[in-house]
Amino acid sequence: MNADGFRDAIEESMDSELERLGSSKLLVALTDADLTVETVLRTVADSERAAMETFEGWADDEGHEDAQELFAEFRDQERDHYERVADLLEGEGEADADATGGPMHETLRSLEDTSSRLGGLVGRSMVGERTHLQVVSFFVNEGDERRADQFRELRSETAAQGDRALELLEEVCDEDGDRDRARAAAEEAIEVAYDAYAGSLDEMGIDPKPIC
Repeated sequence: MNADGFRDAIEESMDSELERLGSSKLLVALTDADLTVETVLRTVADSERAAMETFEGWADDEGHEDAQELFAEFRDQERDHYERVADLLEGEGEADADATGGPMHETLRSLEDTSSRLGGLVGRSMVGERTHLQVVSFFVNEGDERRADQFRELRSETAAQGDRALELLEEVCDEDGDRDRARAAAEEAIEVAYDAYAGSLDEMGIDPKPIC
């Protein structure tokens, strides 16, 4: 299975979850319905810092040289993302240095083999793209094009991470078992992110399903 085929398979198998994660309810779930500029920025900063720490852990113990270099590069990029989002807080306060990133990053950090980590990275990038798109829309609605443009850049860079993980995945996966583990990790990352989203909305009495 090539990179495009892998992505298509994930998008097909996780179609409902990805569609709902791309809805306007996402920020409601992530912020517990506190849709203020400060809370949105703090939430995204937390996610970016958590990603940095995930990639840092992978880079520290990854045995595949090319994957180790990729994870180290993404660690540095996510550190830059965190700092850029923290800077956007400006007079809104400071970002929280104790990032958790939620259950998705807990799941990603539990992955140990190279193919699973790359698959998980692909899943995380799919979730991240949709999160950034909702943040872009939030700031467009706020009339804040400067911040919206910053998140357009972050979204593009997060998507590129997924693309590069897919490229390396083609080289790393020698057997069907490798591909199966990568796909399972990608789907699990998306599923865990969706479960957190749906659980948060359920607690607020909001149906996570789209209104038809």
